Amino acid sequence: MLSTLCIAGVIALLAVHRELRRFVCHALGRHLLQRVAKRKADVYEKLGVVPKFARTVGFFHPYCNAGGGGERVLWTAVKSVQTDFPNVISLIYTGDPVSSEEALRRVKTTFEIDLDSSKVIFVPLKLRFLVSPTVWPRFTLLGQSVGSMILGFEAICRFAPDIFIDTMGYAFTFVIVKGFLNIPVGAYVHYPTISSDMLKSLKKVSIVSKVKGAYWRWFAKIYSQAGRHADFVMTNSSWTQNHIASLWGKDINLSVVFPPCNTSELEKVDIIRSREPNILYLAQYRPEKNHKELLHSFALYIGKHPDSPAKLLLVGSVRNEIDMKLVESLKQLAGELKILDKVEFIVDAPWPKVVEYLGTCSIGVNYMWNEHFGIGVVEYMAAGLIPVVNNSGGPKFDIVIPWIGKPTGFHATTIGEYAEAYHKALTLSPQEQQEMRVNARSACARFGEHVFMRDFGDVFAKLLREVYAKD
Repeated sequence: MLSTLCIAGVIALLAVHRELRRFVCHALGRHLLQRVAKRKADVYEKLGVVPKFARTVGFFHPYCNAGGGGERVLWTAVKSVQTDFPNVISLIYTGDPVSSEEALRRVKTTFEIDLDSSKVIFVPLKLRFLVSPTVWPRFTLLGQSVGSMILGFEAICRFAPDIFIDTMGYAFTFVIVKGFLNIPVGAYVHYPTISSDMLKSLKKVSIVSKVKGAYWRWFAKIYSQAGRHADFVMTNSSWTQNHIASLWGKDINLSVVFPPCNTSELEKVDIIRSREPNILYLAQYRPEKNHKELLHSFALYIGKHPDSPAKLLLVGSVRNEIDMKLVESLKQLAGELKILDKVEFIVDAPWPKVVEYLGTCSIGVNYMWNEHFGIGVVEYMAAGLIPVVNNSGGPKFDIVIPWIGKPTGFHATTIGEYAEAYHKALTLSPQEQQEMRVNARSACARFGEHVFMRDFGDVFAKLLREVYAKD
């Protein structure tokens, strides 16, 4: 642990001392490129491609096997590259201890994305623990950022790409990649590491709050400096774009690229069919998804309407034992609230099973505050569910918005508002339900996979042109 802290200190010093960073990056950068040159040649020879035309893009995604919305973005981006840029090889920098066969198999079963395995190379990261919040119990934001710099350095040491794209929000890796390799850097930002909402949430009534506020403002400043190292930045929603623009500057190459949603398949679901009066929550089992508050809201609804036949279905993936413990704690809470017989917990369901739930439930709920986008909400609407979403973030500003002057769902903030929204949605007349379902589905054309692949491909083409311009 001491050696890790020493390394972290050195890299943190390099991050803030410009001249020292330039000297070290120049010396080590040349050695790094020489070290990976033979490895690249070996890969090109194995794949039967000509090095003059072949290029590599490194996707920095330490948790590539998590199975959530962020991973759908990653793998659809890889699909976009394989479709439109056949001479580009995708490197996946990951700390997940899975084989490439197992990982790509899960991509197929979870997202129904077929990839050419010969053009995907998994680059293992042994130091992923450095970006875990458990390693940094104090000054977590700073610790994880320093950890990501070390992890980014490990990534390019193992295989230096021609293009580097971060798809998880580790902006501090840009400093390392730009400093040592000076290659085009792209970013797909789901959620800013720190936002103005966080700064506004602090009430400066105590010394601790004032110190914390000063720390957050200082961190926001260096986060801004790190982010500006990216050549092209994509954000998944207008909410995220506004925050990134305010932090990194409005003069950066910034564009909204809505995340890919499997709307084409879900639009095949019969929207007229009779549905069960059930509520579906499609979300990873993570604390920020607020499953506990959701259970309380459902319990309140059942308490007010004891004759309701509605059930709550929680469908999501788990990443590790911590997530599984969360599932167990949620089951215990459901028992305490006396709704266990009305709640189903579904873990790591394959995509066909998810589609089945989407085709039979009546309501799709989103309970995360300031959800950066909300792929699950789009899937609800495409499949004909009536969405009940948190009155914040992407679901509020980009997705569940009036379409052709007509409502597409309900917004809620408190437990009571959610319970009331469930009741309103389930008691709409058949005609009102049908109109809202059709209107919501029509609004989803903006979020299809083909739209993401087109927009991502446009940005990637710009990154690739910068590579060729340097040849």
